[in-house]
Amino acid sequence: MKERNLAVEILRKLLAEQVSLYRRTNLVKSEKFSEKLLRAMKAYINGMISNEEVIAELMKIASDMASAHAEGDVLGFNAEELAFYDALTRPEAIKDFYNNEELVAMTRELTEMLKKNRVIDWQKKESVRAGMRRMVKKLLKKYKYPPEGMGDAVTTVIGQCELWAGA
Repeated sequence: MKERNLAVEILRKLLAEQVSLYRRTNLVKSEKFSEKLLRAMKAYINGMISNEEVIAELMKIASDMASAHAEGDVLGFNAEELAFYDALTRPEAIKDFYNNEELVAMTRELTEMLKKNRVIDWQKKESVRAGMRRMVKKLLKKYKYPPEGMGDAVTTVIGQCELWAGA
């Protein structure tokens, strides 16, 4: 393109739109891609990278987003299940403690449990939200999740559950 700044802005807007779509369904991926996009644009605005380099970086982010969509197909997950799998495996070290079959089983059981117990007005009733958190913690405890030293992992899973229930 003749106007490289225009190309950068168009790519940025398209990627920001995709990130906002993730924000509605997948907490972990929205944070990951938002951070990558923000980091690339900060470097570009601060003059640390050129137009060509930022365009290449934005294209790489777009490629990562496309492969993230395909990741669910490889594992046999729908979008909901993939979001929970991402939340469960957010700390990379989790994969050292659990094999993939355990993580897949945990994801499927968590998704199924939440589907069965979904309540329409969960956002308005603290007791319903507390019940959902209690069910999730009980399920995670059954699988001895998370390993010691990774207490924030449960917070991520609960956050994904609340995001999902609100959708």
